[in-house]
Amino acid sequence: MKHLFVVNPVAGGADKTAEVRAKVEKAFQNREDHFEIYVTRGPMDAARKIMTEAGLGEELRVYACGGDGTFNECVCGAAEQPNVAVCPFPTGTGNDFCRMFGEEKDMFRDLDALLDGEVHPIDLIDCNGRWSVNICSVGIDARVGTSVHKYGSIPLLGKSSAYVVSAVANVFKGISSEMSISCGDFQRSGLTTLACACNGRFYGGGFNPSLKARPDDGVMDIYIVKKVNLLEFAVLIGQYAAGKADKLPKYVTHLRSSGSLEMTFGHTEVINVDGEAIEADHVVMRMVPKALKLIVPKGMRFFEDKTL
Repeated sequence: MKHLFVVNPVAGGADKTAEVRAKVEKAFQNREDHFEIYVTRGPMDAARKIMTEAGLGEELRVYACGGDGTFNECVCGAAEQPNVAVCPFPTGTGNDFCRMFGEEKDMFRDLDALLDGEVHPIDLIDCNGRWSVNICSVGIDARVGTSVHKYGSIPLLGKSSAYVVSAVANVFKGISSEMSISCGDFQRSGLTTLACACNGRFYGGGFNPSLKARPDDGVMDIYIVKKVNLLEFAVLIGQYAAGKADKLPKYVTHLRSSGSLEMTFGHTEVINVDGEAIEADHVVMRMVPKALKLIVPKGMRFFEDKTL
């Protein structure tokens, strides 16, 4: 078995390669398996590296050393690869996937627990050919979340302030946009504030629309927010972010689907895929059960206890 540590040197705004190397070398002092530390060179380099390694046929365990973007790239390389398992080993600023595990989320920072962990199959969402392990969305939330990086580069503007600036800028561009939405028997056309498909529970730096979504149940939790005005948006956004979407039936439609969510816009929309942005005028988000092998830290109860 080979252990591959994929390090994103720009995750979190600081190169953590030396820190990761020190932890890995210490952990492997008394282990016989071999490891490689690979530092990515650009977008999707992680996926390319993993697919190359997978093609060699050896059992491979991959540790995404970065944030949600790094983990997504590793997922894209590991998806549907029978000899590859992957997990986050957070060093970046955004760790929304890990938040789903509640009090157990920091177990993904315990390298020994990861190295001794078991493998559990989880679902993925195929979003226009890009894999998502967490949440895909379209609308005001996607525009805010994917443009925050632009504002985060402004000197003296921290991440929290960048989100505020991004939100204000995008609200002035328009809260709702025209969408035609189809999911099973559900059909809707008209102005829509946002639509998201959840395999996980958190996105956008802590937004928590679904309290019960699970990545191994073969189902997407889908939330569709109808057109709202500025005052309604200001009131609703906090409740939506705090997991109260199901208490807002006047504004929010909650669907559960083991199939697909299809949307057509008639214009180019930004689509959020685990915090990464793609653009299209038409999108299909399709549930793919058990498409990924997740390394589960030793001692984690989440997948054994369905109440968590």
